Amino acid sequence: MSKVRVELIIRGRVQGVFYRQSAKKTAVRLGLTGWAKNCSDGSVTAVFEGKREAVDAAIAWCRQGPPAAVVTDVAVNWLDFAGEFETFRIRS
Repeated sequence: MSKVRVELIIRGRVQGVFYRQSAKKTAVRLGLTGWAKNCSDGSVTAVFEGKREAVDAAIAWCRQGPPAAVVTDVAVNWLDFAGEFETFRIRS
């Protein structure tokens, strides 16, 4: 199975609701690497790398987020797999 990379911009009530921490837990469970960070406009940006099936599952999770989140939009940008991450991190 091929490996892929995706960058997501998640909008809605996604800051202050443990979105990044929950995304990290989801990524680890799915065997993905990458990162998530809060953006100054109130959105969260996340990059996931790994097997296509697992990345698709992460995207589906991001459309819902943790219980306190209200996701209104997820912009999906497919990129070339780079293999540059060892783990999934939360960026400041």
